[in-house]
Amino acid sequence: MSIEVRNLTHIYSEGMPHESVALQDISFTAHDGEFIGIIGHTGSGKSTLLQHLNGLLKPKSGSIIVDGTDLTAPGTSMREIRCKVGLVFQYPEYQLFEETVAEDVAFGPKNLGLAEEEIDARVREAIGLVGLDYESIKNVSPFELSGGQKRRVAIAGVIAMKPQVLILDEPTAGLNPKAHADILDMVSAIHEAERNIIIFVSHNMNDIARMSSRVLVMDHGKLAMNGTPEEVFSREAELKQMGLALPDSMEFVSRLRKRGMKIEQNCMNLSSLADQIAALKSNGGA
Repeated sequence: MSIEVRNLTHIYSEGMPHESVALQDISFTAHDGEFIGIIGHTGSGKSTLLQHLNGLLKPKSGSIIVDGTDLTAPGTSMREIRCKVGLVFQYPEYQLFEETVAEDVAFGPKNLGLAEEEIDARVREAIGLVGLDYESIKNVSPFELSGGQKRRVAIAGVIAMKPQVLILDEPTAGLNPKAHADILDMVSAIHEAERNIIIFVSHNMNDIARMSSRVLVMDHGKLAMNGTPEEVFSREAELKQMGLALPDSMEFVSRLRKRGMKIEQNCMNLSSLADQIAALKSNGGA
């Protein structure tokens, strides 16, 4: 399974006075099992890009190949594409509408025309994957849940479709620190269990550095960088020129290097930075 994005360009209000180029000649490939983080300033094209990946938006030019199928080609079944590519918008809990949690999670599988036994199995599995107990929550109204639980249920509704690609647009937005951490743990657990492609947009550089195997950086509709977290976050000057921050650990590394401390490796988390500082201290190299 892969998604190939080739020379993708999108223009809003083309030919109108307020015409704007939202995406310009974007190309990249997401491979099976990858966890891709996407960062960029507000208005850089992140959400526009995501909406192309399951056919919600059509490009001006370019193509998107999902598991060998060009979703931009005439006659392509968007239903089949959206079964393979699940998209979770910001604040997905606002889209909950059924009377019970189980009914809400079952909505997507029912629309696939699955047998009742398969629907029930998928609902149970999806609710378990998002860290909720099926028996205790299945008959509860989703509107009685906490904010973090509502978001889990909304994500479970997408997971129940068994997508080979799961796209998450700011999945922790607006949550308190505990719920924020719980959602990230849940996303990691889903990736571990499903081994699907996850594409994850966030403004939190600590989350991107910790979760991603590869990072894409969007800047004014262009793909400015494409590399590992270590490669991307080593380009401090370019990122800051785009209005982007470093992960806390890399910010500390930058400041310590400016003070003369010889930290050789780029640290994607504070724990690895602490280990390096301790090693330097023990060797008298700080």
